[in-house]
Amino acid sequence: MANLKELRGRIKSVASIAQITRAMEMVASMKLRKVQSKAQGFRPYVEEIRRMIAAVADKVAGDGDVPLFGVRDVGTVGYFVVASDRGLCGSYNSNLLFALKKAAEEQQAQGRKVKFWVYGRKAYAWLTRRGFAVERFFVEPPLDKADFAAAKVVGQALVDAFTSGAVDEMRIFSTRFQSMIKFAPTDAQFLPIRSIAVGEKAAKAAYAADFLLEPDATTIFNRLMPRFLETVVFDAMLQALTSEHASRRMAMKGATDAAVRMNKGLKKVYNRARQENITKELLDIVGGASAVS
Repeated sequence: MANLKELRGRIKSVASIAQITRAMEMVASMKLRKVQSKAQGFRPYVEEIRRMIAAVADKVAGDGDVPLFGVRDVGTVGYFVVASDRGLCGSYNSNLLFALKKAAEEQQAQGRKVKFWVYGRKAYAWLTRRGFAVERFFVEPPLDKADFAAAKVVGQALVDAFTSGAVDEMRIFSTRFQSMIKFAPTDAQFLPIRSIAVGEKAAKAAYAADFLLEPDATTIFNRLMPRFLETVVFDAMLQALTSEHASRRMAMKGATDAAVRMNKGLKKVYNRARQENITKELLDIVGGASAVS
């Protein structure tokens, strides 16, 4: 059994760790509430701009004049990956990267090349260690300080990669926040756009507002689409950041609870060892007194 001095040191160390993890849990909770509110407030904007674009979609001439809708034979697939810059967030990064590895291997098994655009140091380090081609690593601003301007830069980079032919398909791989304890890695189609039908493929509304479009529907549509794609990117970044803070909060709470349980166990061992020492001293005193008498 460890001596009393060693046990006191271990108790003190575990108590210090519990204080640190409890503080990190509180910080993560505060950040989570802030980012979650932002993500929930931004979601209706994404849906509204989607509905606005869908209202113009049936007036577009056809897929040929809308380059972001052009479906090609897929030889190269691009992934925009959103992970965290820091660790201590439980299985958040490992779950995301394990699912990404599985998706990339499936693409390679079909004879396709895979390229990556990355936001988050953990994903960049993981991909480079395994020899994957990272076309661009977005460093500034950090994800927890990213705003719509950062999403605009990312969206433009992804659109340029698709329109230039560097990739034939672009996908967003990030974590979707579902609840405080549930967040799932999501592989979503980004380009070419398939969630909105254009031209003759678009559904005709029974009652549609009659309005004039200048210069023409196709030009307006092509100018609106990059704005819509930027909102999709920013929404993915907000969802990933919310999931990160929720995962870190859970991890730090688990670490704090484990430290408290460990401290209780160490205190029991310490009290038992202390009592044994007292008992031994009493036995020595009684034995000495008996020997004298």
